[in-house]
Amino acid sequence: MTPEKKEPRTGPVLGVFAHPDDAEICAGGLLAKWAAAGREVHLLILTNGDRGSQDPSQDRAELAATRARETEEAAQVFPLASVRIGSVPDSELENTEQVREEAVRRIREVRAETVIACDPTTVFFENRYYNHSDHRVSGFVALDAAYPGSGNPHFFPEQLRGGLRVQDVFDIWLGWTHEPNHAEDITGFLAKKVDALAKHASQLEEGIRFFEDFLGKDAVEAGEKIGVEHAEEFRVLDLS
Repeated sequence: MTPEKKEPRTGPVLGVFAHPDDAEICAGGLLAKWAAAGREVHLLILTNGDRGSQDPSQDRAELAATRARETEEAAQVFPLASVRIGSVPDSELENTEQVREEAVRRIREVRAETVIACDPTTVFFENRYYNHSDHRVSGFVALDAAYPGSGNPHFFPEQLRGGLRVQDVFDIWLGWTHEPNHAEDITGFLAKKVDALAKHASQLEEGIRFFEDFLGKDAVEAGEKIGVEHAEEFRVLDLS
């Protein structure tokens, strides 16, 4: 399942996700592991998460502010090098030039060698759930920004005139995938994944114990495939 091993990358990472808690659920163990190894791990959230509530009386602007605060608190758990949250309303994300420009800009700003995102081709989860449109769109935004966007000077040249430089992305890690080709050992980092997710209190109606059990079960099952205690699965694209 896991391809031939190469020397691990050490350069900056950019996570591109739709909602404020997606990174923790999708790849929290990997982000924590990379941060602990000394990689600069940055996060770009494309929507403000202002519809993340079933309460009709919830003020959306207030919820967006709450989720921004929760995201900053979660980032400190890993810890992440930076977090940036976009202004697109929850469930209105589209793969537009404006959104791609934001992602390309961030790749160039942080000099990201690695991008991590959701697999945009994942739609159905058995007969119980189908993937949020924002998740699917954010994956395509990440892919389009990484290639051909950030490494090509003819994409958003105004950024280059403003002092940025083109930046090639060497590998892309896609979580929430039905076609994994790599299981990453996150033994020792599951607790940080759960602790970071716990900071998103506005989203945890069932409580963190539910997610701890759910995420732990997935991590154990993935770990069994490669003979470790805990793992996360990804579709890894090597662009180098």
